Amino acid sequence: MRILFFLYFLVLPTLLFSQVDSREDTPKRSFSDRLKGANSKDKDTTKVASIDMYRFITLERDTTYLDTSLTIDKEYSHNFIRRDLFGLLAFPNEGQAYNTLYYNLEQNSPYPEFGFKAKHFNFLEANQIRYGSVATPVTELFFKSTLGRGHSVDSYFTLNLSPNLNLSIAYKGLRSEGKYINQLTSIGSFRFTASYNNASKRYYLNAHFTGQDALNEENGGITTIEDFESEDPDFQNRQRLQVYLTDAESFLKAKRIFADHSFRINPTQGDNNLYVSHQLNYENKFFEYFQPTILSAVGTQSVKRFGDAIVTSNLKDQTHYNKMYNKAAVMYENNLLGKFQFYIDDYRSNFYYNRILINDDGVVPSTLSRNINSVGGQYEYWKNKWHGKFLLSRSITAQSISNLEAKLNYDLNDDFQFVFGYQNLSKLPNDNYNLYQSNYVNYNWSNNFKNEKINVLSGSAVTPWFEASLQLSALTDYLYFENTAVDESQQIVTPNQFGGTIKYLSLKLNKELTFGKFALNNTVLYQKVDQQQAVLNVPEFVTRNTIYYTNYFFHKALFLQAGVTLNYFTNYFANDYNPVIGEFFVQQNKQIGNYPNLDFFINAKIQRTRVYLKAEHFNAAYTGNNYYSAPNNPYRDMTIRFGLIWNFFN
Repeated sequence: MRILFFLYFLVLPTLLFSQVDSREDTPKRSFSDRLKGANSKDKDTTKVASIDMYRFITLERDTTYLDTSLTIDKEYSHNFIRRDLFGLLAFPNEGQAYNTLYYNLEQNSPYPEFGFKAKHFNFLEANQIRYGSVATPVTELFFKSTLGRGHSVDSYFTLNLSPNLNLSIAYKGLRSEGKYINQLTSIGSFRFTASYNNASKRYYLNAHFTGQDALNEENGGITTIEDFESEDPDFQNRQRLQVYLTDAESFLKAKRIFADHSFRINPTQGDNNLYVSHQLNYENKFFEYFQPTILSAVGTQSVKRFGDAIVTSNLKDQTHYNKMYNKAAVMYENNLLGKFQFYIDDYRSNFYYNRILINDDGVVPSTLSRNINSVGGQYEYWKNKWHGKFLLSRSITAQSISNLEAKLNYDLNDDFQFVFGYQNLSKLPNDNYNLYQSNYVNYNWSNNFKNEKINVLSGSAVTPWFEASLQLSALTDYLYFENTAVDESQQIVTPNQFGGTIKYLSLKLNKELTFGKFALNNTVLYQKVDQQQAVLNVPEFVTRNTIYYTNYFFHKALFLQAGVTLNYFTNYFANDYNPVIGEFFVQQNKQIGNYPNLDFFINAKIQRTRVYLKAEHFNAAYTGNNYYSAPNNPYRDMTIRFGLIWNFFN
């Protein structure tokens, strides 16, 4: 990683000075004129491409343009997973899990997943991949310092070999030592995309390959929280705090091949068009938990943190998974009536181990296989300021799933936009709820849980005065993990299902106030849960408030942004983390929250380079050691971090 890091910055100056900025303000011309020159007189002039010729398109055909500005949203998303972390609570080291403060962040799909959800925050899913269309080659380089020794980098390069063919290649890597014993993280993510359409626009193809892996040393949290909370100077060096696990680690690896393509039957596009399409998604995943030393030291005593084990040392659990998804569709498009799509899909997965276990509770099989076929229809409609999308699907095989989605957008004008949504979902449990094998005796189960039923009514509004989003949810047969151990020093985590109905409400408001060159950006979240058993736990209030200053300097060559961000959430029984299964579980022993978290930042933009400098949680030494990410995992101490994002063009 160190060698790659130095090469990374060694090559940057050479690449930078070899670039020609082709997006200066000039009269607009056609695509071919801008790239080739309109006539012989243009041959010696600078080739020009406007910013709208640098597009990035998602699987759902949402389009964004290359943005090199420095805004407060860019400050919020300058992190390893490259998105706003509001509603997520980071663990002590970069590249670890995040505790969820905002339930609305979860996306609902009727199909079962691999599980090990706490390990997937840093993984890119198929619908998160973007496909480019650029007039000239584009490079983006991301760097950020980490906690302890290590670096976080993300390099992205894309070009169009022709106006119809785009290729991109990217690699994201992280290595962070952390401040506590046995906390190293090492993550790598390679991705390659291809986007193609023929000259007549009859055929479209988006395809990608990803190879991702994450190695995490797992310390299980600190054993004596009183040593941390005492503020004893002897423990300011966090390596002196005792942890449950000194040599355990987990490893998650995943590969995916994805293709989505469509063909228009009629030769020329008109008022009526007929398309056929196909989507392929093949994934292979592998999770391993390795713990050489079984016993954990708590003070002067030794405990079995996860209960009795079949082996006495070098415990190793391995879970394998592969999935193949195919979807074939026919779509009719009419300029007046909208788009009608009918499809049939085939979902096959295999979640497996290399042995069959026989214990006192029965047989734990080696394999959980799925074979699901569904049929569905989708309707999409545009008229003036309205855009509606409606989807209905239902399985036609023994394993029952169903999904009803409706989404309606109304854009009154540039100042007022409204979105209304509804989803009714019957979802199969993730595979690790129904099957798991481990060398820990109590971590072996074979279940047949019911489908989760999820009803969600949502709405959002953008106005000149505020932005707001509201969600009302009803969850039936909710699945969760719980700790069944009697001894507080142990974690015996097993899956369970709540047979009643949970009612959930969330209201999020955002408003930015400006005072000359100063601005106050506010995001406030209110949540309420009505449940007979405390299985869905979230804080009642979450808030983020940033006051910052922006201005140009040196004849507008430098744009500066500086400010302070407050993050706060109220006390609640936060879920705890279990490394054996890579999941969070419900607990009712310790509340966390009710502590201020202040970050001071100074960011600058010079041409297309954005530089970030931040003192994270700089108030840690003054407000007491009561800050946690989970009951046994303290939140991060004060840390100064540096980063940059560099865009350049050929």
